[in-house]
Amino acid sequence: MTIHRPILVTGQIYHLYDKSIADTIIFNGLSNLKRAISLVDYYRFNQRIRLSKFYSLSESAKKYYLKEIHSTTPLVDFYALSFMPNHYHFLLKQLQDNGIKKFISNFQNSYSKSFNLIHEREGSLFIHNFKTKFIINEETFIHVCRYIHINHVTSYLIEFDQLRTYPFSSYSWYLNKNLNRFVNTDLMMNHFKNKNKFIKFHENQIDYQRRLKEIKKILLE
Repeated sequence: MTIHRPILVTGQIYHLYDKSIADTIIFNGLSNLKRAISLVDYYRFNQRIRLSKFYSLSESAKKYYLKEIHSTTPLVDFYALSFMPNHYHFLLKQLQDNGIKKFISNFQNSYSKSFNLIHEREGSLFIHNFKTKFIINEETFIHVCRYIHINHVTSYLIEFDQLRTYPFSSYSWYLNKNLNRFVNTDLMMNHFKNKNKFIKFHENQIDYQRRLKEIKKILLE
C-alpha cells in the first residue's frame, strides 16, 4: 500500500508524533532519555557526521565542529517535546526544505540502532516514519503545546506538581531557563503575562483532557 504523506512547508509549524511497534517501552529511564534528547539536539542541525563519530573526536575538535555547525540554519526549530513510554510528541517549525524529514529520519534511525544494540533486538522500532498535523494558527499552537506538556499527567503517569521538574517533558524547560537545551519558548510565553498564568493555563486543562482520553477509549472498544 502506498502511503501519501503531506507536503511539509518550510516556515510552517507542525505537531509530529510516532509510537513504537507493539507498544514496546522505549523511552524509560534517564539513560534512554538523555540519549533521545542528545539525538534531538544534534540532528536538529544538518550534520556531516553521525553522533557516534562526533563522540570519538577530541574535546577541541568537538567544540570547533559544533561552532561551525551551529553557525548554519537548523533544519527545525523546537517549541515543545515530550517522551511518553512508547511514543514521542514534537512541536516544531521546518526551517529548511525537507528539514523535518531529514531530522526525523536521523533521530529515529539513530535511536533505533542504539536501542536495538543495547537490548539485543533487530528490526524497526517505530511503527511509522512519523505522523504530522499542521498547526493552522496561534490558538491551535498554544493548545497543542499544552497538550504535549501535560500528556504525562493526563495519562496518570505523574501528578501535575511533579511536572515542574519532570525530565520527559519540555514544560520544565519553560519554567527554568537553566534546564532548557534548545526549545524556543518565546512564541508560547508571549501569550502570558507571567509564568503563573502559564502554569494555570496548563493545570486547568488536565481534567478535561483526561475525560477526552476516556471517551476516546470507549469509542474504540
